Amino acid sequence: GILSIEQLISRVGVIGVTLMALLSGFGAVNCPYTYMSYFLRNVTDADILALERRLLQTMDMIVSKKKRIAVAHRTMFQRGEVNNRPTGFWGMIKSVTTSVPGSENLALIQQEVDALEELSRQLFLETADLHATKERIEYSKTFQGKYFNFLGYFFSIYCVWKIFMATINIVFDRVGKTDPVTRGIEITVNYLGIQFDVKFWSQHISFILVGIIIVTSIRGLLITLTKFFYAISSSKSSNVIVLLLAQIMGMYFVSSVLLIRMSMPPEYRTIITEVLGEL
Repeated sequence: GILSIEQLISRVGVIGVTLMALLSGFGAVNCPYTYMSYFLRNVTDADILALERRLLQTMDMIVSKKKRIAVAHRTMFQRGEVNNRPTGFWGMIKSVTTSVPGSENLALIQQEVDALEELSRQLFLETADLHATKERIEYSKTFQGKYFNFLGYFFSIYCVWKIFMATINIVFDRVGKTDPVTRGIEITVNYLGIQFDVKFWSQHISFILVGIIIVTSIRGLLITLTKFFYAISSSKSSNVIVLLLAQIMGMYFVSSVLLIRMSMPPEYRTIITEVLGEL
């Protein structure tokens, strides 16, 4: 029926899985780019000092031009050109045909000031980016930075492998029968030839892995959405944003339950399938 759990969850799951795919794609690109030293450009103190020097020179030029505008306005005010301008037709003719010696072209100077202010903004952003890159370079030299650098390479390879396997599963319409933990333990035990209770340990490790996936994925979702809502929120839209966040969290949770089935042993996977229906 239209109002059955299977129908409702399938429709909610489409949006939720799409959202998870978008966030996973963003994380798969952003995380290695943030932590891997391969993507860090070489920034030296000389580069930062040269850019800061350019920024200071630009600010000095802006100040000098604004000072010229202020001096010109004061001169015009002292000569009575601001408050005592001639009116009428003959006054307009006189103001056009006569010029004041040493007067400034204020419109042209103001255009130059606007252009320099835009340049100063770009230089400031570039300077801040260089400082952030320099901090990332210093961080990458620490033990934690090297650890995250290794994780970046590991998860990059893992991501490429997942894309490859997902493409094969879609093309050949395959459905996994064994969860990754059980499969990995079986391969390791068969390769090393050791005695190991695969069934017992695979259950515990699978549930631990599922718990880690749920916690980290929801944490990542909340951090990403919080940054987005900070950018668009206001006093008038706060209630709507909270309702939208609750809606997205509900869809995300349902989709997580749908997708996490594949990380569980078959006997526990069937329990979730019985609740959700044959999705």
